[in-house]
Amino acid sequence: MRSQECSSSRQPHTSLTGKVKGWLRFVRRELFSRFDRYIMLKFLGTYFFSILLIISIAVVFDFSENSDKFTMNHAPFMGLVNYYMNFIPFYSNLFSALFVFIAVIFFTSKLAENSEIIAMMSTGISFGRLLRPYMVASALLAAISFYLGAEVIPRGSVKRLEFEMRYKSRRKPQVAEHIQLQVDTGVIAYIDHFDGQIKTGYRFSLDKFQNKSLVSHLTAQRIQYDTLADERFHWKLYDVKIRTLQGLREEITRKNYIDTLIYMEPRDFMATENQQQALTNSQLLDYIERQRLRGSGNVKVFQVEYHKRYAAPFATFILSAIGLCLSFRKRKGGMGGALGVGLGLTASYILLQTISSTFAVNSNWPPILAAWMPNILFALIAFWLYRKALR
Repeated sequence: MRSQECSSSRQPHTSLTGKVKGWLRFVRRELFSRFDRYIMLKFLGTYFFSILLIISIAVVFDFSENSDKFTMNHAPFMGLVNYYMNFIPFYSNLFSALFVFIAVIFFTSKLAENSEIIAMMSTGISFGRLLRPYMVASALLAAISFYLGAEVIPRGSVKRLEFEMRYKSRRKPQVAEHIQLQVDTGVIAYIDHFDGQIKTGYRFSLDKFQNKSLVSHLTAQRIQYDTLADERFHWKLYDVKIRTLQGLREEITRKNYIDTLIYMEPRDFMATENQQQALTNSQLLDYIERQRLRGSGNVKVFQVEYHKRYAAPFATFILSAIGLCLSFRKRKGGMGGALGVGLGLTASYILLQTISSTFAVNSNWPPILAAWMPNILFALIAFWLYRKALR
């Protein structure tokens, strides 16, 4: 009786283990067969080689073009090293789809020239089956690109943009005048003058309203953002005067110094070039939401950037499919014709990205449409080429 109970209790576990093993065998046989591994290794090897080659050239050109500025502005050696350590992943990820396209056309054309694709298809492999390892490799590259663009690269862009401002473009210290913004419901902040370099403002006031009536008026001669505090929105106020209004009664309090939280940051009113590149996805969402609550009109650039971080990885699948459709046949002119057509399409894709982003910022285009429009149009091109390749 016990042996029957034990065998019945082990049966579900045994069947589950059998299902897992069967699934793993299916994945290994169907998705990671020798044929799939061969295509994927060719794809990824060519992709990373093209990145290494082109980005190395870009670094050399950038350094040679700006070496005089670096010398004149006394850029430190370790600062240069950190700058290019952040320069490389930023531009590699920015043009990742272009590198994918070049890699696909290059190695697929080589396979076609060597009659390897003809040999594959003669064994009964369909064009759709040939496309599968391309899509698996594209999924891997798209996941890496999304993670880098959403979390890793924005943190490095903070140092990269700061270095460019100090030693490359040598911009003047940023200042802002007559800043007025809503920091909370019924709470209006005003700063007469703000120095972005030292993150200090002068002649600050904070007004609180309830039912359209002023209930509190705070003024400070100086306000400084605390960059060392653990909490965000931490400010230090100096020479503070607080007027509390209760009907006809008024109470005045004076303090030399106050530590407080005010729901604003210097980047809320210090617009810097390419500021959106230095924000992670969660920071972008937070910034957009705060600016919406304040009725600010400069959020479209940040909205386009947010949606582009989701749309850009999908371009990997689209351009990979287009590249395969253009180069899987053996041509008389070799890979030159396919590469020329492919580069033209890629240039069109980048141009369309720029145009749609400009329309979103300067007109009433929805930011999500501006980010996804190139993908939509090129997905239609990819579908047409795919149908043509099947025939």
